[in-house]
Amino acid sequence: MTTFAKPSIRANAMTLPATYYRDSTVFDRERERIFGRDWLCVGRVERVERPGDFFLSEVAGESLIVTRDANGDVRAHYNVCRHRGTRMCTQSQGRFTGSIQCPYHAWTYALDGTLTAARNMNEIPDFDRKDYPLHQAATACWEGFIFVNLSAQPEPFEHAFAPLIGRFADWNVASLRTARSIEYDLACNWKLVFLNYSECYHCPLVHPQLDKLSPSDSGRNDLATGPFLGGYSELRHPGGSLTTNGKSQRPPVGNVHGDNLNRIYYYTIFPSLLLSLHPDYVMTHTMEPISPDRTKVVCSWLFDPATMARPGFDPSDAVDFWDLTNRQDWKVSELTQLGLASRAYEPGPYANAEGLLGAFDAHYLTAIEEN
Repeated sequence: MTTFAKPSIRANAMTLPATYYRDSTVFDRERERIFGRDWLCVGRVERVERPGDFFLSEVAGESLIVTRDANGDVRAHYNVCRHRGTRMCTQSQGRFTGSIQCPYHAWTYALDGTLTAARNMNEIPDFDRKDYPLHQAATACWEGFIFVNLSAQPEPFEHAFAPLIGRFADWNVASLRTARSIEYDLACNWKLVFLNYSECYHCPLVHPQLDKLSPSDSGRNDLATGPFLGGYSELRHPGGSLTTNGKSQRPPVGNVHGDNLNRIYYYTIFPSLLLSLHPDYVMTHTMEPISPDRTKVVCSWLFDPATMARPGFDPSDAVDFWDLTNRQDWKVSELTQLGLASRAYEPGPYANAEGLLGAFDAHYLTAIEEN
């Protein structure tokens, strides 16, 4: 049975020193030890629905071609030709017509990465096309999300994600489809986005429209240590929703029922995904750290495809509500980034309502081998 508890912080827990949010050396270490080793969410499976569909993803400074091969398997190829290292694909998304070809010397690869043609190389002694497939990152699909791992020997996805597998079955997230996405360019460190998402201590002041619909002190957590953190907050009005008017004409997604009809679940999936489960939709934030003080965030709203097919379907009530909330969060996160640059900044104490922030810091420090 899942046990939920009020947020609490360990004694004497303090915020991290500013260097963790500003120093380029720390950022480089994060790329190597976190984003170069962990399973990272790069998008939804629906983006590569058919063989040949593709999109580019930037991961830890690497360009990956995410596509589906002729056998239906999702692949993540390094965007690097095996001949002279040329970046092969520059289009952000599209569809390959059966192969991937380098624009420099026309080395051509099948969708599974196999080298199928290398002009004039049959004249080279001992050259064998089988020796030069595209390099690939490991991939895994879970709940309709695509994850990649750059490590040469990644931890098996099923082991790494064991605490989450099957946990969100009632929402049937894998069957949902994206109705809207908004990309944001933030002038702050990626960790500040995670920390802000993980507490509602700020909600009455920063999000009056959110606090009106969901009490800031109603949070209860069931995952409070490790790479996955979160729990739920309650809706003030039974049967409501987090929308511009606090209501929804949409049916629940999946098999959501009982107490979950009046709760919003918020989980951080370290280090790249924020997952928000509502009664009538699911919202995600995916993270791409650009520099110590810049982060790209893509927020997406997922709905039941049958609901989306209804005449007059309009997700704007949910999108507008959270677009406003997002921008409020980005503003205070960017203000925090500015404050961290001051010589006057020093670590401050966390409140009990910020218990998950202390847990995030602890896992983060372990991940970069600093404690």
